[in-house]
Amino acid sequence: MLLTSLLLSSSAFVGGIYAYQPGIHRRLLDTRDIPNPEKYNTTYWFDQLIDHANPSLGTFKQRYFFSGEFYQPGGPILLENVGEQNADGFWQILSANDSIIGLVAQATTGSSIALEHRFFGQSNPYPDLSEESLKYLTLQQNIDDMVYLAQNIVLPMEGGDSVGPDKAPWILFGGSYPGAVVNWAVYQRPEIFYAGYASSAIVEAIEDFWQYGDAIRTRMPANCSSDFQALISHVDEVFSSDDDLAIQALKENFGMGNVTHVDDVAKQIGLWQDLQQYEGPNQPFYEFCDYLEVCEVDGKNTSAPESGWGLDHALEAFGSWMREQNPSISDADISTHDDTLPRYRNISVDNGTRSWHWMVCNELGWFQTGAPEGHPTIISRFVDLEYFKRFTCQMYFPKTFGDKPTSAYPAVDATNTKFGGWNAHVDRVFFANGLNDPWIDTTGSHTADMDIANAEVEPTIAYIQEQAVAYMLAWLADWTPQI
Repeated sequence: MLLTSLLLSSSAFVGGIYAYQPGIHRRLLDTRDIPNPEKYNTTYWFDQLIDHANPSLGTFKQRYFFSGEFYQPGGPILLENVGEQNADGFWQILSANDSIIGLVAQATTGSSIALEHRFFGQSNPYPDLSEESLKYLTLQQNIDDMVYLAQNIVLPMEGGDSVGPDKAPWILFGGSYPGAVVNWAVYQRPEIFYAGYASSAIVEAIEDFWQYGDAIRTRMPANCSSDFQALISHVDEVFSSDDDLAIQALKENFGMGNVTHVDDVAKQIGLWQDLQQYEGPNQPFYEFCDYLEVCEVDGKNTSAPESGWGLDHALEAFGSWMREQNPSISDADISTHDDTLPRYRNISVDNGTRSWHWMVCNELGWFQTGAPEGHPTIISRFVDLEYFKRFTCQMYFPKTFGDKPTSAYPAVDATNTKFGGWNAHVDRVFFANGLNDPWIDTTGSHTADMDIANAEVEPTIAYIQEQAVAYMLAWLADWTPQI
C-alpha cells in the first residue's frame, strides 16, 4: 500500500464565504477574482444513467465544468465531485490560482473536471426530490456516475475522445464527504481511478458521532471550553427539571421564549460550533470565544483564566450573543416536532438539505450528538440520536422511516463493510487532514489545504500542497496505458 497522510498543525482562511453545505463542514469557496474566467465557467452536460443497475431507465443531464488550459497529450484527467451542494461557482476550482486540483493540473499538464453530484443543484434524474425519486440517491450510484463518466465522456478538447482510463490516468479530488468518495472510489475501482487527493476525508460512517463536539471542546481555548461546558450542564439540568418558570427564563435568555420544545432550544444554542476553527486574526470562532471570555477589568480588556469566568457570566454573555444573532426565534423557524412546516414537505429540486438528509439517514449517520454521561460535553444531551432521527429522517421522509424502529437505520455497518471504512487499503491516495478539524475522528482544519489562498498565510498548507504535487508527479511517472 502506498498512501500518504499529512496533518496540518493549523489552518487558515482568506477572503472566502461558506459554501452551501447541509450538515457537513465542507470546503470554502474562495471569492478572489479568477483571471480569464471564460476559460473555466462554461457549463457542460453529460448524459448520465439514472440507475447503473438498470440502464433501461434512461439518462439525465449531469452538469460539469471543464478546463483543458494546461493539457498536453498524455497528461492526466483530474476529476472533482463537488459533493453535497449546488455546483454553482465551482468552475473556479479549475484555476491554478484557486484550488489544489487546478494547481496539480498545471504541474502535471492535465485537464480538470468539476462534477455536480446527482440530486444536487441542476443534476437531477427526476423533476422532484420525492422519496420515490431519491431511491436512486446512493453512495454506489454516485461512484458509478464517476466510473461511467470516465469511461464514456468526450471532453471538449483535441483528443477528448481518447481519454478513457485505459488511455489516460484519472485522478480524483475531494474534501470532506467528497474526500471520502475519493477513497471509496479508488478502493472499489482502482482499474478506473489511478490516484486520488482526499482532504479531510470522512472515510468512516458513524451513527452516533458525539466525538464531533469533543474534538471542538479539546481544541478550543480552555477558558471558552470551561465556561461552555458549565453552561451546557446547567441547561440540561434546568431543562430536565419540572421548574417551568426556570425553563421559560432560560429560553428567554437565549432569545427563544416562543419556542415550545426544550430539545429545539438545546440544538439551537449549539449552532455556534458551525464557526470553524480557522486560525489567524478576525476569525469568527475566536471572536465568539472573545465575546464570552474577554471582559473589562480595572479599565483593561482581560481574558478569563483557563477555568473561565464561571456560569453566571457565561449565561449572561452567551445569552447576549444569541439574542444579537437572532433577536426572535419561534417554532416556525426551528421546530423539529411539527411535520406540517413547509421545509419538511418541500420536494422541489435543488434542495440540498433534503438530499443530504436522505444520504445520512440511509447510509452515513454522522449525527452530532451530546457526549455520553460522565464525559465532558459542549453539546446538550437533549440532542441525541432520537432527536436527530425524528426530524432528519422521520419528518422529512415519513414513508421510508416513519414506521421503522430507529435502530434499523442508518446502515453504517453495511457502508463501512462495502467501502472499507478505517480498514480500506488503497494505493496512491494522498490524505491531508487538519488537527483543528472537528471531523478528525472520521477524517484524521477542514479542507483548508484545497484552497491556494490559504497557503499564502499558513506555511503548513503550502507544504501540504507542495507535497501533493510531488507525489502526483512521482505516481504519474509509473503509470502506463492499458494494452
